[in-house]
Amino acid sequence: MRRSDAPDLPEPGAVPSAAREHLAIASYRDGVWHAADDTLAVERALEIHVAGAEPLITMRTPGHDRELAAGLLHGEGVVQTVDDIVYLRHSPDEPDVIRAMLKPAARARLDRIERNTLATSACGVCGKPSFRAPQPRRGDPAAASALHIAPDWLLGLPARMRAEQGVFETTGGLHAAALFAAGGDLIALREDVGRHNALDKLIGRALLDAQLPLDQQVLMLSGRASFELLQKAIAAGIPVVCAVSAPSSFAVELARRFSTTLVGFLRGGRFNCYSGARRLGANKRRQPARGRLMPN
Repeated sequence: MRRSDAPDLPEPGAVPSAAREHLAIASYRDGVWHAADDTLAVERALEIHVAGAEPLITMRTPGHDRELAAGLLHGEGVVQTVDDIVYLRHSPDEPDVIRAMLKPAARARLDRIERNTLATSACGVCGKPSFRAPQPRRGDPAAASALHIAPDWLLGLPARMRAEQGVFETTGGLHAAALFAAGGDLIALREDVGRHNALDKLIGRALLDAQLPLDQQVLMLSGRASFELLQKAIAAGIPVVCAVSAPSSFAVELARRFSTTLVGFLRGGRFNCYSGARRLGANKRRQPARGRLMPN
């Protein structure tokens, strides 16, 4: 039995109605006011109570809350495998509270998640009392992965991801993170008002299913590629990260430091590769504009 299937780790599935809210609004079009109904993506606070630490509060879209908590703890370096978790579950009668107990080795790493303010749905780093960029270590799965992918296969990922974004379809207000088997099928997709939450949910599901590291998968992001998203992907062992929009300079620096393939502006039949082009079959000796080598 996998740990995530154990009786003390119930997994309430995402409740679609909890992610959407309907309300009456006034709509102005063609010079006339109209009464209308609209559907919004829900944003509510989730309290994560880990025994031995102050509660962590993060804004999120309800649904897959256990995955979110597990992914956040993994991204912060506290939980490394599902075996670090004694239990992780919703508090009875408190839908916005997750309670967790960790084994001693993981509890000893709890100081890594100390924050001095609420974590918003916009930032996975905000509120930390200090910040240190991660450094490569020997045997990092993302760097060691020998994955190779046909560039043309990447071109279809945005449409495949968009087709599975059920809540976005009705609200237009959510980010998504999707995991694909290299050159193959969609493995999982998660949506949230916070781009880092969507990725935490995705990685948290893999952690609870004992599927880490994800060194043979490709990550697709619905927006930009920021530093915090690259950090989480690298921690999960993901060797290829693709984004519909731009990467930040710090994300590119981190991708190159960890030999992660980073693709941006993946839309409209084109993309830019900022790091790790060797995994996409780029010719290392070819000289692009201004005489610079391809970012291998």
